[in-house]
Amino acid sequence: MSALKLGLPSKGRLQDLTIDWFAGRGISVTRTGSGREYAGQVSGVDNVELVLLSAGEIPRELAAGRIHLGVTGQDLVHEKIPDWPSRIVEILPMGFGFADLILAVPSVWVDVESLDDFDAVCAAFRAKYGFRLRIATKYHNLTREFLRAHDVADYQLVDSQGATEGTVKNLTAEAIADITSSGATLEANHLKILPDGLILKSQATLFGAKTADWSGAAASALRQMQERMGTDMSGLLDG
Repeated sequence: MSALKLGLPSKGRLQDLTIDWFAGRGISVTRTGSGREYAGQVSGVDNVELVLLSAGEIPRELAAGRIHLGVTGQDLVHEKIPDWPSRIVEILPMGFGFADLILAVPSVWVDVESLDDFDAVCAAFRAKYGFRLRIATKYHNLTREFLRAHDVADYQLVDSQGATEGTVKNLTAEAIADITSSGATLEANHLKILPDGLILKSQATLFGAKTADWSGAAASALRQMQERMGTDMSGLLDG
């Protein structure tokens, strides 16, 4: 009988807040070992195996059904897993890890105050320079879907693996689509968020895998977790 595999962030403040969140619901998560050893245990619910992963790995493991439940940001699930609702269930937003995925442009673009303005700039940019305006982002899928839905054209997405906010200053992009919590870093880099440029509001969320094996011990553990958390997760057992 296989245990329920619970995927949690492997380090940092997100892990600490997640552990506190479960503790407040009578489920104790204890990190064991030290250094680079990612191990731990769960008590308060029987037959739960802790799997510590980076927040970016958890969506992939959920989609593949290799873990049953996982905590990660909504932005990561929506970005990394095509047609994610067919494979993953959003169970419960957790009330921390808030961040907005936004579209930001240089503050000196005083006449650009909407997506319509931005679309006009993209068209003018291509006409003037002969290539599309560059938007630096790590969130290609979400950004592309958002701009398509708002009929923005004549842009190209360029991959950003470092500090996305610095790409405009470094002349490797003309605009950015990135996660922000306070907007302070954007302001420090002389960028402004378009008033209608909110792509996604995100927070840490408990997700469930539709394709995981929910038989035996895993099903029993899920029922115990439901009682502890006061949240209906029975839909996972119906899949």
